[in-house]
Amino acid sequence: MKSARLNRLFGVSGNCFDVAIDHGMFNERTFLAGIENMKTAIEVIAQAAPDAIQLPPGTAPLLQAIPGKHRPALVLRTDIANIYGNPLPSQLFSEMIDRAVEQGVSLDAACVVVNLLMLPDQPEVYRACVRNVNSLKRECEIYGMPLMVEPLVMQDNSKGAYMVDGAIDKILPLVRQAAELGADIIKADPCDNVEEYHRVVEIAQGLPVLVRGGGRVSDQEILIRTKQLMEQGARGIVYGRNVIQHHNPGGMTKALMAIVHDKASVEQASLHIG
Repeated sequence: MKSARLNRLFGVSGNCFDVAIDHGMFNERTFLAGIENMKTAIEVIAQAAPDAIQLPPGTAPLLQAIPGKHRPALVLRTDIANIYGNPLPSQLFSEMIDRAVEQGVSLDAACVVVNLLMLPDQPEVYRACVRNVNSLKRECEIYGMPLMVEPLVMQDNSKGAYMVDGAIDKILPLVRQAAELGADIIKADPCDNVEEYHRVVEIAQGLPVLVRGGGRVSDQEILIRTKQLMEQGARGIVYGRNVIQHHNPGGMTKALMAIVHDKASVEQASLHIG
C-alpha cells in the first residue's frame, strides 16, 4: 500500500506540490493569518487542485469531507513543537500525536510528516525528534504509510521567530540523517545559494526531496526560487504562507503547479495569479 499512497501524492510528472495548512498546530498567533477559517481556506486550495494538502488531525476531516474523487491527497502532520515563539519558552519540546500512523490510516492519509529539528544549544529537542522518527518508522512499514521527514536547521529565535538557517553544511548532514533513519520523502529547506541545492538532492540518496517555502516573500521571488529549485533536481515543494497568505491563494497554487509539473517559465506561471 505504500506505493499506492505515493502514487496518490505524486503527479504523473513524478513531482508533488503539497500545500501546508498545518500552522495552527504550533500555538503561534502569527501563523494564523489567512487560515482563521480553516474550512474556507481548505476549500479554496482544494479547488485549485494541488497534489496534496498538509493538515493536523483536527482539521484533516474538513479536506476528506469534500465530495468527489479528485480532492488533493492528505499529508498528516504528526508532531507539535513549541519552538516558534519569540521569546522562546523556558522549556522546549517536540511531542508526537498518539498512535500517529493509525490516525493517518483512519483519516485516509497518503503520507505522514514529522520534524527532525536542529536548534542551537537545544539537544533535548533534537533527541525528542529522533525518537519521534524512530517510533514512526516501523509503524509506517507495518501499515504501508509513506514517512515524510522534515529536517530543519534553525537559527537562534532571539533574532526573530521561525528563523531558518540556510547554511548548506548544516543542512546536508541532517538531510542525510533523515534518509538513514528511514524517510521515504525528505522535506527540506532551501539553502542560501539555490544553485547548490543539487547537493541536498544528492545527499538524500535517491529519495524525493520536497522544498519548504518558509516565510512570506514576493510573488516574483517565490516563483523564481521554485523554478531554480526544480532545475536543481527537487521533486516538488511544500509551501504554506506563500500560498495561504496570498491575496489569490488559488491562483498562486495554479502558478506553482505549472512550474512543478509543466516546467512553465516564471512568466507563464505568473499568468495564473492575475
